[in-house]
Amino acid sequence: MIQLDVTIMGIPYRLACREGEEAALKQAVDYLNDRMCAIRDAGKVKGNDRIAVMAALGIAAELLATKSEDGPFSGMTVSEVNQKIAAMHTVLDAALAPQQDLF
Repeated sequence: MIQLDVTIMGIPYRLACREGEEAALKQAVDYLNDRMCAIRDAGKVKGNDRIAVMAALGIAAELLATKSEDGPFSGMTVSEVNQKIAAMHTVLDAALAPQQDLF
């Protein structure tokens, strides 16, 4: 495990993560920080604990929406969705590569 220093809404935190997972943790921290700052800046919710709960509820709702029974990703884990997206990128890159010579 390694230690990673991050800041969320101006408050420093030291978090532990596995080696090689730093980028994913930083991305999660940035996402959470953006969500919490947006809630704070809207001025409707006061107190860091309430802001954190509101952000967590919003993020949980997003996650649950991806698991919708009738949604395009129903029954899939986030990892499986990421794998599908990576496969799509590979197909698109291969399809668009010949087009680069045209421009």
